[in-house]
Amino acid sequence: MYISKSFIPILKNNPSEAQIKSHQLMLRVGMIKQSSAGIYSWLPLGFKIMKKIEQIVREEQNRIGAQEILMPTIQSSEIWKESGRYEDYGEEMLRIKDRQDREMLYGPTNEELVTDIFRSSVKSYKSLPQLLYHIQWKFRDEIRPRFGIMRCREFYMKDAYSFDVNDEEAFFSYNKFFLSYLKTFKRLDLKAIPMAADTGPIGGNLSHEFIILAETGESKIYTDKRIFDVISDGTKLEKKSLKDLRKKYEQFYSVTDEKFDKKEFEGKVTESNRLITKGIEVGHIFYFGDKYSKPMGGSVDLPEGKKDFVKMGSYGIGVSRLVGAIIEAKYDSKNEVMKWPISVAPYDISIIPMINKNETSALDKSNKINLELEKNNIEALIDDTDENLSSKIKKMNLIGAPYQIIIGKQTEGNLLEFKEIGEETQKKSLEEIIKIIKERKANN
Repeated sequence: MYISKSFIPILKNNPSEAQIKSHQLMLRVGMIKQSSAGIYSWLPLGFKIMKKIEQIVREEQNRIGAQEILMPTIQSSEIWKESGRYEDYGEEMLRIKDRQDREMLYGPTNEELVTDIFRSSVKSYKSLPQLLYHIQWKFRDEIRPRFGIMRCREFYMKDAYSFDVNDEEAFFSYNKFFLSYLKTFKRLDLKAIPMAADTGPIGGNLSHEFIILAETGESKIYTDKRIFDVISDGTKLEKKSLKDLRKKYEQFYSVTDEKFDKKEFEGKVTESNRLITKGIEVGHIFYFGDKYSKPMGGSVDLPEGKKDFVKMGSYGIGVSRLVGAIIEAKYDSKNEVMKWPISVAPYDISIIPMINKNETSALDKSNKINLELEKNNIEALIDDTDENLSSKIKKMNLIGAPYQIIIGKQTEGNLLEFKEIGEETQKKSLEEIIKIIKERKANN
């Protein structure tokens, strides 16, 4: 792809209205454009990254046996009245009426709708467990949308729901999602820590937020530093293995501010291991038993002719928010360098030729290199403009493809100037470069 043909409207300076790194970068490199307060259009660069994140989320949901569905953005108020949440949810819910004067709403979450789907389709305990998920736009009418896509009104989200016959099986499902989230964030090159959290308007008595550390985070967290050393690799999808994994994390005090207890924190965590900081919520899981199935009649037939209400949990990941979270974790605003994880980078590598009006050999060489990269499923962005080399490198550092090939005066024979963003330039053959990138992609 030539940068001259791509739709990447880069600004020279950070927009004055952007206060945090992710908002600054996303506006500056043309990843998003504000439509109205808290609502954004996703432009090609940003949309491409978000769709790659979505696919990773999808793959990890599928691995634990969750099945994908798609529910509408507009819901009837009737099912929310059944659950008792219609009046309780608050002004974040956008309530509307259709032309028949029926009360509708733009879904902020989907517990009611998925329970309605379940109760009309599943009648026997033999069909349990059921794990269903969808990835869809949501709307919450934030009173003060800010920080770009980090605290907006319309956002793209994966939410999943589990249906089980009893608490024991429901906890097994909960722990499956617990592990799935850890693996998802690892593939995004994020260290997300599960922390005991308040259940809020979703309800229930068991909840974990997955938090990444960031100075711009809105969540204040209190944790034991040793929790960062817990390793989840090798955990199997078995009851004991998953239960043990949660115990490994829960042995260390780690909570958001809503659950913070100063006396408990100071009693359980030595002063040298205490960490009080801010973080960004990138995922949230809940267990709430029959909170929705009971008022909505979501029961199944049990052995011996009995009936019981299924036990449910819900599990959310902010797919669009993760774009901003990765920027907050990775963007060096001082040096204006963004390095996307290879798993979600918009391009695997950028090719930066030094071009002048009377010489096309550098661009010709770039095209030949790109043909070889394409044969190996490596996607490149070529800067074919006549800007000076320094400006081109600065531009590509903002876009953030993790690798760069620079074709200039130092390029000799079969050796190319090759670098990973943030590292020193090396001389490598194209074959070596292809091998490095393919291996890196294979490990993600």
